[in-house]
Amino acid sequence: MQFTDFVFYILSAILLLASLRVITARNPVHAALALVLAFFTAAGLWLLLEAEFLAITLVLVYIG
Repeated sequence: MQFTDFVFYILSAILLLASLRVITARNPVHAALALVLAFFTAAGLWLLLEAEFLAITLVLVYIG
């Protein structure tokens, strides 16, 4: 198992948990913070795919 595989699985697990937290959170502030975490981990996955433009666009447009 390579390092990039390990990072991929960690980021994927965080993304799944954050997206589930967005749906199940009762407090809208907690849901928004989980959504920001989901966007950052999705940007990390784009960086693993060497799609830097898409990762930066995701962070600047949706989080900014």
